[in-house]
Amino acid sequence: MFQLQNIIPHTLKDRPSIGHSDIWGKMVQLNPSECIKITAPSGTGKTTLIHFLYGLRKDYTGSILYQQQPLSHLSGEAIAVWRQQECSIVFQDLRLFPQLTARENIELNRVLQNPYCLPAAVEEMADELGISHIMHQPVFQCSYGEQQRIAIIRALVQPFHWLLMDEPFSNLDQANTSKAIALIERECKKRNAGMLVTNLDDDCFFNYTSTYHL
Repeated sequence: MFQLQNIIPHTLKDRPSIGHSDIWGKMVQLNPSECIKITAPSGTGKTTLIHFLYGLRKDYTGSILYQQQPLSHLSGEAIAVWRQQECSIVFQDLRLFPQLTARENIELNRVLQNPYCLPAAVEEMADELGISHIMHQPVFQCSYGEQQRIAIIRALVQPFHWLLMDEPFSNLDQANTSKAIALIERECKKRNAGMLVTNLDDDCFFNYTSTYHL
């Protein structure tokens, strides 16, 4: 589980709105296998929270514990292993390698896992999300919607107990969003994994167990 103990980002500490947050400055426990929604307007720290939970940033007061261990105390090597085994992510800005093909971007994540997911399963995911025809293309030649689906598959080809997703469907139409949701739900169920999703507005993407407003 994640435990957030009075977390306040340095960049938001002087904003009056922080006192109305369900997360900032509060004691919050995020339990395994939960499906959690974080909703808020732009500029209130949704991406910041995702980066804190993934161990990318430490510019906050308070503590974030994972299985009772402070994330901020993990070494660079330990956090890398933790990301490979415990926590996967779909970044809002995707963070794909533009010169590599869609398949190569996914493979970089898959082969780190010894491997967790077989190549045939990757092809099945690509077919399910309608991107089989662009798997050989460099990412910079793909549309942003295609890139978003590549990033989703990349996040699903590794083991994880938590899946963090930062506005993961912002460039997908309703049909493609529905396909991605079905795939994500299936893969999380296989692992009995928790899921945390940020969005600007209320949504009905998943059957959320908890909702927090920043």
